Amino acid sequence: PAPLDPQQLSPRRVKRRLMASIVVLHALSLLAAAILVMRAKEPTPKGADKKALLSSLAANKESVGWVSIRGPIMAGETGRPWERGAEQWARRIEQLAETKGVKAIVLDINSPGGSVGAVQEIHSRILRVKKEKNIPFVALFGDVSASGGYYLGAACDKIVAHPGTLTGSIGVIFSVANLEGLFNKIGLKQDPIKSGKHKDIGSPARPMTAEERQLLQAMIDDTYGQFVGAVAEGRKMTVEEVKPLADGRIYTGTQALNLKLVDQLGDSKDALMLAAQLGGIKDAKPKVRRDTERMSDLFEMFETKARLTLGLGPITIPLANLGGQAPGLHYLWTGW
Repeated sequence: PAPLDPQQLSPRRVKRRLMASIVVLHALSLLAAAILVMRAKEPTPKGADKKALLSSLAANKESVGWVSIRGPIMAGETGRPWERGAEQWARRIEQLAETKGVKAIVLDINSPGGSVGAVQEIHSRILRVKKEKNIPFVALFGDVSASGGYYLGAACDKIVAHPGTLTGSIGVIFSVANLEGLFNKIGLKQDPIKSGKHKDIGSPARPMTAEERQLLQAMIDDTYGQFVGAVAEGRKMTVEEVKPLADGRIYTGTQALNLKLVDQLGDSKDALMLAAQLGGIKDAKPKVRRDTERMSDLFEMFETKARLTLGLGPITIPLANLGGQAPGLHYLWTGW
């Protein structure tokens, strides 16, 4: 149904909408519970040796966790646990690390990067999990794993990339638009009252001063140094070795391999087998664990259905999550 104006809804109609939404959510929750129960039931082979069966079940518990990071990396807008944002991705990584039997984790990254804080949130969580849980990480680069996407890969023990993957773009950007000419044409003038001369730094309504540019450049240099340091530490290189590669340019997977920015060329199967090897899993066909993602997708579907039932329309996605830049510092490849 089309979104409705709440002022045009009678109390009876609002109540009817709410009841319909509750019924739909209840039905879907019962369906989800049934699916989980069915998945938990494992048939026992008739006549199977008890010891062999227990040994098989124990072996099957060993698995490789899989977390897919897609699109620009930004902070979540609402904090919902099933949302796709830095906090939620970091939480999924921790949940998999705490899942019994998970011996290694693959980060499947297809992202141009994102805001500095969001990228560093996930990067920090990866390092903490590696230290506290002693779980190896393998990064798998998809079509693009640039800037902040590469920042996350650098935190992993190994990086697998496709030959044609676009990666690199090691650097920081702070975009400032000067719309003064446009504002003059339409007769718009801003006259801010501010507590200090730099309070409206980056304002699109006026040119940037030389002093402001110097202040922003100092911020860029600081966060750039953090990026280079993270790459040097993660790739076992010196800062002097990283800096010539960190001028913002992008590389193919093949070029990155020659520059020691990735460890091998391959696909998802190669990343899985490498993670299993690092995690000490001897199974020829390692089990992949990504239950948390499936459940988050299910809850996201519930919310969308509920909103449509209430006539609130679908969930909107912020411009920043579609590739546009929100204000601030970004580890982001803008060619995405």
